[in-house]
Amino acid sequence: MPVTHTFLGMPAVVKSRAMLDLLSMIERVARTNVVVLITGETGSGKELVARAIHHYSLRNAKPWVDVNCAALPEHLVESELFGYEKGAFSGAGATKSGLFELANTGTLFLDEIGELDPKMQVKLLRILDGTPYYRLGGVRKISVDVRIVSATNLNLEEAVRTGRFRSDLYHRLSQIHLKVPALRERPEDIEALAELFLQQHDPRYYFSPEALDALRRQYWSGNVRELRNLVSKALIFADGFCIGLSDLALAVDTPETIAHFCDSPVSLERMERQTIFEALERASGHHQKAAELLGISRRTLSRRLKVYGTNETRETSVA
Repeated sequence: MPVTHTFLGMPAVVKSRAMLDLLSMIERVARTNVVVLITGETGSGKELVARAIHHYSLRNAKPWVDVNCAALPEHLVESELFGYEKGAFSGAGATKSGLFELANTGTLFLDEIGELDPKMQVKLLRILDGTPYYRLGGVRKISVDVRIVSATNLNLEEAVRTGRFRSDLYHRLSQIHLKVPALRERPEDIEALAELFLQQHDPRYYFSPEALDALRRQYWSGNVRELRNLVSKALIFADGFCIGLSDLALAVDTPETIAHFCDSPVSLERMERQTIFEALERASGHHQKAAELLGISRRTLSRRLKVYGTNETRETSVA
């Protein structure tokens, strides 16, 4: 049976041994002040792990500040992290505290740390070593007590080997290294998570056995985020409360996902044919309405029906 943890006001459904071990490690690490590096693929839940570390820590009543290093323009990174004094540069009309100051006594989460500029890597290393710093244009040194948690989907060890990331900073950031396993590495969680996302929309919905089998076969390059999005889209196409294989096929929108669905026992052509016939049935045989349900043109629908060589090429009259 899945184990449900609750933190940040959200249920975390876990069934796999890998995730149960990770959650246990999070709670142990959280109660220390060590610097934590979280790695994992895009969409695997690195930020949730970071928030859980803060939530379970002795700093949980103190500030939580997060920043995406990749989203900051290079010329603004220093002023955002360390702040600036009034008049430090054109447009600095007032003194501004940096993110380190705002996170004082709490936790600063540096997401996409692998994208940090080499010059900023040096300055970050000095702060991690406890060295006070100046705001831009400042004359007074500032000391902060901040716990650093960082995350990346890059292979930092490889980045160190190629000279794109400082080895001393890497070792400083990874006092504890938590790796979030990809969803395909914990297939036991796929069904539990999919059903959770379904129940969050409406508890009356459920998956057909064929749909669950297809979900378990997926590669999930986008991990949990991709699974959540696919379930949300499938609900739109569902006719009734059962989410079938054809509903999942309609929700697919990337070539990679389509390719993996094709690995299932049901061929893409068969899924397409079934989906079209279901749309025609829902539209009472009206081709234009069926085409709108499918998100294609009436001409495309007619061509597909001719390929199938069915008697459905003649549109049913609607009173």
